[in-house]
Amino acid sequence: MFGAAGTLRWPSGWAFLGVMTGGSLLHRAWVARRNPEILKRRKSIGAGTKTWDKVWLAVFWPLMLLVPVVAGLHVVRAQGKPLPYWAWPVGAALFATGFGLSAWAMAANPFFEGTVRIQPGQEVVESGPYRYVRHPGYVGLILLALAMPPLLFSGWAFVPAAVAGAWVVLRTALEDAMLRRELTGYEQYAARVRHRLVPGLW
Repeated sequence: MFGAAGTLRWPSGWAFLGVMTGGSLLHRAWVARRNPEILKRRKSIGAGTKTWDKVWLAVFWPLMLLVPVVAGLHVVRAQGKPLPYWAWPVGAALFATGFGLSAWAMAANPFFEGTVRIQPGQEVVESGPYRYVRHPGYVGLILLALAMPPLLFSGWAFVPAAVAGAWVVLRTALEDAMLRRELTGYEQYAARVRHRLVPGLW
């Protein structure tokens, strides 16, 4: 991001890195106290991971990294018009909500790995945020993507952020269909918790 900006003298860029680092440490500490085994399993790609999910991951993380790169090109190198100052607290609120929801989902779900597969002994989880939507971790991921542009004051950065969010929605649909086919009890759970991402809507 600083390479794209062409300078290290980018205060909002450093503030963004500070927020990301602090949020990541708090997120990890929360999950480590409540579900430490999942952190170990997320370090590698588990056997049986779907091929389409490997492709999905290969596209998603570059998209996320593109958000601060575009912000650096826009508001620093090109001297584009930044978002207003009130955008920062909006971004911070989205970031905190997204990371908090992700941590809650990871703490509640012992099968919350980084890739899509059916794990040995996997069961349907209905506790924590899974009482309200079927894929709360993906809601957190979408909120995180949408939080990055206002934290960096860049309207242009919403373009890769929106594409990343849409890419998450696609993974949600693919994973949900797979779970309906392959995970015992998921079809019944989906009938009880009808919404994938937004309670009461969708």
